[in-house]
Amino acid sequence: MNLVEEATAVAPGLVELRRELHRIPEVGLDLPKTQALVLDALAGLPLKITTGKELTSVVGVLRGGQPGPTVLLRGDMDALPVVEETELEYAATNGNMHACGHDLHTAGLVGAARLLSAHREELRGNVLFMFQPGEEGLGGAGYMLREGLLQATGDKPIAAYAIHVWSMAAKGLFQTRPGTVMAGSNQLHVTVHGRGGHGSSPHMTVDPVPVVAELVLALQTYATRRVNVFDPVVITVTQLQAGIAVNVIPNTARLGATVRTLSNGTFDQLSGDLPALAQGIAAAHGCTVDATFTKQYPVTINDPARTAGTTARLGELFGADRVPPLNDPLMGSEDFSMVLAEVPGTFVMLGARPDDVGEDGPSNHSSVVRFDDAVLSDQAAALAHLAAQHLM
Repeated sequence: MNLVEEATAVAPGLVELRRELHRIPEVGLDLPKTQALVLDALAGLPLKITTGKELTSVVGVLRGGQPGPTVLLRGDMDALPVVEETELEYAATNGNMHACGHDLHTAGLVGAARLLSAHREELRGNVLFMFQPGEEGLGGAGYMLREGLLQATGDKPIAAYAIHVWSMAAKGLFQTRPGTVMAGSNQLHVTVHGRGGHGSSPHMTVDPVPVVAELVLALQTYATRRVNVFDPVVITVTQLQAGIAVNVIPNTARLGATVRTLSNGTFDQLSGDLPALAQGIAAAHGCTVDATFTKQYPVTINDPARTAGTTARLGELFGADRVPPLNDPLMGSEDFSMVLAEVPGTFVMLGARPDDVGEDGPSNHSSVVRFDDAVLSDQAAALAHLAAQHLM
């Protein structure tokens, strides 16, 4: 079975589907137009299809000709609230954008479903196709897990795989690593309570603004002095809010930060330390504080055995030169981490940078980022082979 060659036959249809999806990007958990396109693309395949209750997910079950285990393949479907500025012929015009390549993930998973369906009788087991909304910050994977995703075939999957395109690597390069592959995403929210008053008389107030300013700097010092350098964190303050009138000292000031961690141990450390840091600085200035540190997405951890098998399989299919190692984890995060916490598997990055874009080109989430959909053929074949290796 040479799915790489077979994928070339379905590639034009996948490119067409990807561009249809790109034109109508939808954000969040409710993606009715996207779901309709996916259901239409899967029509006629020997799949049992179910859709979500709390979100517009699509789950397809392919049962092989003989009994055996289940393997899960994931493709996320949601876009970002970014106004597209690529000037592509199929660019979105609705104020949203597939700036993270999820349109390719969806089309690639449809391709894998078509390839594996053509070989259904040869499969000893089942393939579970997970078309997921809400990856961008809303934890759509968690919703699908709670709705019984892993019980869809009657047997919990023995392996789970996802491939994510990125613009920072040359077209066609597959990269992954065992263990931690992407950071956990966490949020720090701090509200400092003081006592407002006239801007000309700060001595008659308890000003919360300097407290927030001091905390911004203290967080950066904390990251470099209190955290093991071999288990690093990234603390980025992205929100500062205080006051309306320029001559009024406000009663409160607020800070928001994204905090990326590479281990559960570091998360546990920061969950205690960061609120305490805010409380200590606030107390020194006579203020009080409300501080919360919450986990958004856990660390994405690849199973070592599954990842060794993935790397070997992709090297056999595409050549070892197209499967260079990913030396360090990425500080972005993924809710596929929730699936990998339940099922051993591998999350793979696939370079999709167009040939006319240099190494310093725009990154995922940029309003001008472009992805080369010529990778769809190999993406579909890779997903199909990763499932088939357990079922043939």
